[in-house]
Amino acid sequence: MEFVPTQIAGAFAVRHDVRADERGRFTRQYCEREFAEAGLNTRWVQVNHSVTLGLGSIRGMHFQCQPEAEAKLVSCPVGRAFDVAVDLRRGSETFLKWAAVEIDEATSFYIPEGCAHGFQALTSEVQLIYMHSTFYAPDAEGGVRFDDPAIGIAWPLPPVNLSDRDRSFALIDRDFEGVAL
Repeated sequence: MEFVPTQIAGAFAVRHDVRADERGRFTRQYCEREFAEAGLNTRWVQVNHSVTLGLGSIRGMHFQCQPEAEAKLVSCPVGRAFDVAVDLRRGSETFLKWAAVEIDEATSFYIPEGCAHGFQALTSEVQLIYMHSTFYAPDAEGGVRFDDPAIGIAWPLPPVNLSDRDRSFALIDRDFEGVAL
């Protein structure tokens, strides 16, 4: 397993060894020892699975506020996704910066607490497995717009198939203070 830093402090592309033979492939997605040695979260309390259909579909950008802020490890066992994190941590040197990792069966994305997360489908079907460090808390959830000019995410495909909720998040204004951590 290799941890490759991204443009956001504390966020990493996680490259996995994929072993293949005539029967198929095997990939180790997580190792508590290696994550601990890298100084990353090793306690996962919830695992979610999503299926997204449609090339260019976007889900996000979602986060949970304190005290329910969560780290995520996002893996993509089916298809490929342009997985994005936006740093919303007040005081972070990468505040309001974004980072993207193209994830598939060989690469996951580790996203620290205090970041919004979303993705775009790069294939007609994308399945993601999300490991969360905190339980889902509806009262703590929030979001930022996928097309907010204050962030400027460069999506690789024209955005399609967004939910009404994801389209309706407010734009960040100049007084935005981020998520307290």
